[in-house]
Amino acid sequence: MVTDFSKLKKVLVIRLSSLGDILLTTPLIRTIKKNPSIQIDFVVKEQFSDAVQYNPNLNKIYKYSNSKSEKQNLFKFLSLEKYDLVIDLQNNLRSKEILRQLQCRTLQFKKSNFKKFLLVHFKINRLKDQPQIPLRYAEAAGINKLDDDGLEFFTENSPDVRLNKNENYIGLCPGAKHFTKRWPKDYFIELGKKLESANYKILLFGGPGEVQICDEIMNALKSAQNLCGTSLLQLVADMKMCKVIYTNDSGLMHIASAVKVPVVAFFGSTVKEFGFYPYKTKSIELEIENLSCRPCTHIGRNTCPKIHFKCMKEIKPELAFNSLNKLVTAE
Repeated sequence: MVTDFSKLKKVLVIRLSSLGDILLTTPLIRTIKKNPSIQIDFVVKEQFSDAVQYNPNLNKIYKYSNSKSEKQNLFKFLSLEKYDLVIDLQNNLRSKEILRQLQCRTLQFKKSNFKKFLLVHFKINRLKDQPQIPLRYAEAAGINKLDDDGLEFFTENSPDVRLNKNENYIGLCPGAKHFTKRWPKDYFIELGKKLESANYKILLFGGPGEVQICDEIMNALKSAQNLCGTSLLQLVADMKMCKVIYTNDSGLMHIASAVKVPVVAFFGSTVKEFGFYPYKTKSIELEIENLSCRPCTHIGRNTCPKIHFKCMKEIKPELAFNSLNKLVTAE
C-alpha cells in the first residue's frame, strides 16, 4: 500500500542500530522530506546518534537507552508528539516496546530471517532477486521509488589538518566486529605496499577497537597515517579526502558509500544477497563465489567453522590492487 505523506504532519522513524543500518535509512528519510512541511523525528541508540545528528531532513533525534528511567522519559516525550505515523525499521523487542506506548498508525520493516536461515544452513537461495536494504525500507514505508542520490552522512568537521588535498590518499579499513568479516591483516599490509609503490598515500580508519591493528599496519608501511580513535564525525570528514576506500563488510563500508568515495569491499562469510553492500556508489565487491560453505552466517563469526577461512584468504592482495585500477580508470 502506498503511503500519502503529503497528508501527514508528523512521522517518527525508528532504527536503533547499527551504524550501517542507520545510514541505509537516509534515502528513505530524504524521500519523505520531499514533502517540506512534514516533521520527521528519529529514535536511535545513543552510541550511533552521530550518524544522524546533522541530517537536515530530521527534526528531533531521540536517543534510546536501556536504562529503565531514561526509557520512561523517552516514552513520555514521544507520546506527547502525537505522531501521524511511526515507521519501525528495527522491528525487534525494543522497537515494539516503543510502539506500544504510541497510539497511532505504524508500518514495520519485514525481515527476511527465514530466507537467511535457508541460505546459511541449507544453501537454498531465495534472496537472489531481493532488493538492497534501502529499497526494502522504502517498500516498508509505502514508497515505490527512491532517488539516485544514495546514502548521506552529514558532518560539520573539517579534515585533519595533516591531510593535503593534493595528495592521492587511499583509505584502508581493516576492522569489523566479527573475525570472519575481516580480510587478513597481512593482506592489508601487502596491499598497502603495492599502493605505496604506485605513489598513493595510505590512511587507516577504524574505531577505538581497531587502533592496534591499524598501528601494526601503519608500522609495516613507509608513510601511512593511523586516523583511528577520532570521533565518527571526524572520521567522515577525513574519509572524504580519499580516492578509494578498501573496507570489510562493516559500518565503514556504508560510511564510504555515504560520502561518495569509491569502494572496494571484501565479503567473506557474508554475501551480497543479504542486501548490505555499497549502495549507489562506485564499488567493486570482492568475494569467492561458489564456495560451498558460504555464507556460514548472516552477521559474522568469531572463528571459521571450517578452519581454512578460504572465503577471505583466497581474495589475494594482487586482486584487490587491480580492482583499484578499474575504479580509477572508471573515473
